[in-house]
Amino acid sequence: MNFLEIFRSSILSLRANKVRTFLTMLGVIIGVFAVLSLVSLVRGVQNFVTDQFSALGSNLILVAPGRVGFDQDPGLAFANNKLTAENVDRINRDASQYIIGATPNMRLGKTIQYKTKRYLASLVGTNSNFLSITDLEIDYGRAFTKEEEITDAKVLVLGPDVKNELFGNRNPIGEKVKVGDTYMEVIGVLTSKGFNADERVIAPYTTLQKVFNTKNISGITIKAKDSDSIDKAMTEIEIALLQDLKDDEFTVLSQKDILSSIQSILSILSVGIGSVAAISLIVGGIGIMNIMLVSVTERIREIGLRKALGATSMTIGIQFLLESIMISIVGGSIGIFLGFAAAFAAQSFVRAEVPLWAVLLSFLFSVLTGVIFGTYPAIQASKKEPIEALRYE
Repeated sequence: MNFLEIFRSSILSLRANKVRTFLTMLGVIIGVFAVLSLVSLVRGVQNFVTDQFSALGSNLILVAPGRVGFDQDPGLAFANNKLTAENVDRINRDASQYIIGATPNMRLGKTIQYKTKRYLASLVGTNSNFLSITDLEIDYGRAFTKEEEITDAKVLVLGPDVKNELFGNRNPIGEKVKVGDTYMEVIGVLTSKGFNADERVIAPYTTLQKVFNTKNISGITIKAKDSDSIDKAMTEIEIALLQDLKDDEFTVLSQKDILSSIQSILSILSVGIGSVAAISLIVGGIGIMNIMLVSVTERIREIGLRKALGATSMTIGIQFLLESIMISIVGGSIGIFLGFAAAFAAQSFVRAEVPLWAVLLSFLFSVLTGVIFGTYPAIQASKKEPIEALRYE
């Protein structure tokens, strides 16, 4: 009996018990689907983080309040925030050799209202240098000026999502919107950058300090002259800040360092999640072994008859092993298809993608599942003696 005949016999055997075959491969389907969908979700989060940082600009250095670290409470750091606009002025003076400029960041979650429409936006207070530092662009209208910053002018620039939600296709320039209890004039609309950048509303930080009665800022964004200047700029920034603040009252971070740390964490998370999801493949493999053992018992007379007609133990064993592998391969293929479908569906939320290594690894594990968990039932089937098998009721 050649391999082609064994292959055809395996297919006929699986087709004869379609429901059982499907239920047997269900564990493999779920396992592969879980691995691919979770890995693609983590990859989507990685892409989201990368896109968010890219939208901020390049060669950026960030100053955060308090000592930033995994063992630190970020809420406590912001509660004891000592950063002020005076720190920004000192950085611009003392580190000017290595930076293009520094801008304060005040971040407030505020509802922006125009007539009856409302939008919960990220209200960002900054200075008139924000365009050159963050690489944001004005789609139409204009940015606020240094004079408007000094005079606490009640003006703001809308992100495109905010503009579309409040004004639709109308031109909002010159219109008044309500921020808290204060009316402010729309003077510009930002060019779309995607993601959270489009949900911003930008205003002079001096205006927000006066309107919301606060002095501290959420952080400082600095743009280095080039990538080679980043390390020297960070050193000068720390020296400048230490003249007004204690060492544990601020943290200087480069954009590259932050992104690298986040990516490393997400990569480890991806492997961890994939490993946990792979356990379901093992459960699926155990299911295959159990069902194949039941199948061996049910087909004892068939095994005995085939051996009596000349089939070898190896032929019988190969057929049962092949059936197990075919169940795993088909189940794995369906799981891969569903994993791609899940990644495609997630595109509405994050830029999810299924990496090639995850597909190949999932398929390989599917085949190995069939081989490993199908070997024992195949051996048991091959050991059946013809006389014993034919007498089995």
